Amino acid sequence: MEMPSKEKAIASNRDAWNDSARHHKDNPEWPSLLTAVTQGDFCCIDDTLRGVLEQVGVDGKDVVQLGCNNGRESLSLFALGARSVVGVDQSEAFLDQARELATRSPHAPEFIEADIHHLPRELHERFDVALITIGVLNWMPDIGEFFRHVAQTLKPGGALVVYETHPFLEMFDPEAADPYGLASSYFRSEPFVQDQPIVYEGKVEQPAATSYWFVHTLGEIFTGAIEAGLQISHFKEYPHSNREELYDRYQKQAAQLPLCFTWVGVKR
Repeated sequence: MEMPSKEKAIASNRDAWNDSARHHKDNPEWPSLLTAVTQGDFCCIDDTLRGVLEQVGVDGKDVVQLGCNNGRESLSLFALGARSVVGVDQSEAFLDQARELATRSPHAPEFIEADIHHLPRELHERFDVALITIGVLNWMPDIGEFFRHVAQTLKPGGALVVYETHPFLEMFDPEAADPYGLASSYFRSEPFVQDQPIVYEGKVEQPAATSYWFVHTLGEIFTGAIEAGLQISHFKEYPHSNREELYDRYQKQAAQLPLCFTWVGVKR
């Protein structure tokens, strides 16, 4: 396939997420979420990520979530004691959902529409903690450039917390006749391409803007972070999946793969 330019991939991914947003709001979980966020102690962050955030220390801190989607995790940070929270995403449609949730919440997060590669200067060196969760890194065509922009948001000594899917999973196709056979190289250079809405369960059989999902090895991820001035202070792999339910089949195996990981990088 012809590789898209970085600019084309980023813009097309933005359009794909905007096309997909209404399908997420049509999910029966949305009304429940609207009710849940009215509670001051609302938190949808799982125990794995919560433990890392508590270890890093969020209480009384200024926190930014990069790639915040509909803002539910950003709102959850207040339950951990965050003093202020900013959520950044390039999808206007998902930020509309985030702001709707925020109007129901007793907390007051700020949501900013921006491509992470072109962050407004008021976000530079403003935060004690930056957060990235599942489904952010793989939308980025150049992981090193991405981390350079992420690092700009942190104060000196600030920490980036990442909770992501493991790149080993990109070698498998959970919908293949043999979902346990190797379907793709760990070192794959071409992105996975999709022309349907991006949803977490099942498929929506209608056209949407093309999305590009890039595979980054652990070496590329950590090299990009280190070259951006982030010192790795924590890295842990886990046997559970934190992505679509299709991938749950890879849990609880006799020969268990790592399915997700957390890591922390401190700005030097």
